Amino acid sequence: MMHSSATKPAQPAPQSDQAAPHLLLPHDEFRSGVPAGRFELIVNPERAQRYVKHRLFVVGISLPLLGIGAALALSGYVWFGLPMVLVGMLLHRVVKAHATRILLHLALNDAKTYFEAMEFAILEVRLREPRR
Repeated sequence: MMHSSATKPAQPAPQSDQAAPHLLLPHDEFRSGVPAGRFELIVNPERAQRYVKHRLFVVGISLPLLGIGAALALSGYVWFGLPMVLVGMLLHRVVKAHATRILLHLALNDAKTYFEAMEFAILEVRLREPRR
């Protein structure tokens, strides 16, 4: 049990221990600063996976590949159908495994993607602290 008169008020941690606030930069500054190493990028991997799958329309591409590939394989064109089925099955896994890289590529090349990633808290940009 703590008494308020016996305890000191909590003091904020020093500035160097606190996480730097994230920045909302213009897209041109973001594009020039990332390759130069001026920013630290933090990506939420779960949200990045969902966003990239939606943005690249993965479900809309893989389902027709699976369906057409299965139809071709069952109708006697096995060598044309099986690769389509494999691509349809692997597309989700490849996008899931590389979602953060794909998001960074999209954000660097498309301002709309950059601002959406910032708005939906998928991507955070922070100034990189100078090395000592």
